[in-house]
Amino acid sequence: MIISTKGRYALRVMLALAEIQDGSFVPLKEIAEKEDISLKYLESILVILSRAGFVDALRGRGGGYRLAKAPADYTVGNILQLTESTMASVSCPECADGVCDRSGACKTLPLWKGLDKVVAAYLDAVTLEDLMDPAFFESNR
Repeated sequence: MIISTKGRYALRVMLALAEIQDGSFVPLKEIAEKEDISLKYLESILVILSRAGFVDALRGRGGGYRLAKAPADYTVGNILQLTESTMASVSCPECADGVCDRSGACKTLPLWKGLDKVVAAYLDAVTLEDLMDPAFFESNR
């Protein structure tokens, strides 16, 4: 599995907003500059996050974006699932209902499904709050 630029940027944006603890709205331009993401691309990502209820948006003067919930309420898995077309490690688990033409004879399919479960469990266990904690990085080296 390769996480797209959109997924990586969405995670960075959510983390940047999580670091603002006062509940204020952060202007789009400020986020773009801080994260070095083009305004247009960032806007398309924030539309996805806003529609999903992950961020609150306020238009006009003093407007911008902020997290809709506490950083502990967002997992990396949730964020990536919004932006990625698939989280599968290989294309065969993506077949309809996880069944492809070779599924009956494929001896590696259980391996790929197991890998996907492990990756999903890991990503769902890491929150934005975890990523804000320097100890998280030390424990995962």
